[in-house]
Amino acid sequence: MELKAGFGKIFQENPEGIYFAPGRVNLIGEHTDYNGGNVFPCALTIGTYGAVKKRRDQMVRLFSENFEHKGVIQFSLDELVYDRRHDWANYPKGVIKVFVESGFRIPYGLDLYYSGNIPNGAGLSSSASIEVLTAFILKELFQLSVETIELVKLCQKAENEFIGVNSGIMDQFAVAMGQKDKAILLDTNSLKYRYADIRLKDASIIVTNTNKKRGLQDSKYNERRAECEEALRRLQKKLDINALGELTSKELIENKHLIEDPVLIKRALHAVTENERTLLAVKALESENIREFGKLMYASHESLRDDYEVTGAELDTLVEAAGKVDGTIGSRMTGAGFGGCTVSIVRNDAVEHFIETVGKEYRNRIGYDADFYVVSIGEGVHRIE
Repeated sequence: MELKAGFGKIFQENPEGIYFAPGRVNLIGEHTDYNGGNVFPCALTIGTYGAVKKRRDQMVRLFSENFEHKGVIQFSLDELVYDRRHDWANYPKGVIKVFVESGFRIPYGLDLYYSGNIPNGAGLSSSASIEVLTAFILKELFQLSVETIELVKLCQKAENEFIGVNSGIMDQFAVAMGQKDKAILLDTNSLKYRYADIRLKDASIIVTNTNKKRGLQDSKYNERRAECEEALRRLQKKLDINALGELTSKELIENKHLIEDPVLIKRALHAVTENERTLLAVKALESENIREFGKLMYASHESLRDDYEVTGAELDTLVEAAGKVDGTIGSRMTGAGFGGCTVSIVRNDAVEHFIETVGKEYRNRIGYDADFYVVSIGEGVHRIE
């Protein structure tokens, strides 16, 4: 296996375990996970691979094929601090830190070799993939007694507190808990979840990467979260609620005067209506009404464009172009927005035409190429050998 050879080349030893954590795509339910709403993600068959060996000292040495120009990044278990120079390695470092702070014993350092086939910055959760992979490796290697849901929470904590991205729990949850050919309906307020079969029959899921570079921290992600928190705070003056996801759109409209600010009203409106759309979409999918699911995908994108304002020219161009192709069932942005990816459901007999037509229109309007991935739904984090 290439991973073993790569590990041997960098660390001059053989690894003692090889692991995999997927990327994820959210089919519907965007920017609802930190608003106590429902999300509907699935794990993908693309993701992050890790080869590992325990050390006999306190040093942690990390190498990624995806950032090979950065070389081996190393630090001691005694110095788990954020370091800009360590770049991507701050993600696994943050996971190790929250494990140690939570009382889990990490007695030795590690040599860890990563290789991923998730496009960087595409919005398919390469960060959650490397976090959950690292956490799972720690659990297995040091035989830590940590339940999967607790592992998910620790990874989210690493991203929130160590990296400084105020993300919700969906990404880590999907990466850790994914199942083949199933999506997860997750209530982010209660963490209750159930699996739904994805029966697309004669259709495929296509993820299209805008190739617009963005960083979550640098985007307006934290700003949107703060706006929702402020809208909630204003509603709580009269309403006994803990999250926007607890409201129906009717209840929100009846009480929008409490929010006053028109921008904050729009942000809250997206959070509430997207939550309702997600539940309707799962119902449609389980009734095998794929057309209705597609309509709800388009409605989701419109809300993200008009009320939440997180799309931009690149994502809007992809969705508009997708909608013109006969054979597209539904399309929407997925992930944080401001670049990243769209997710589309396309009839199998139209896939080639979709890629050609949408690709051409995108190039003509935006000036550079988009990348297309026909994806499959796979398992959550696991050991390979």
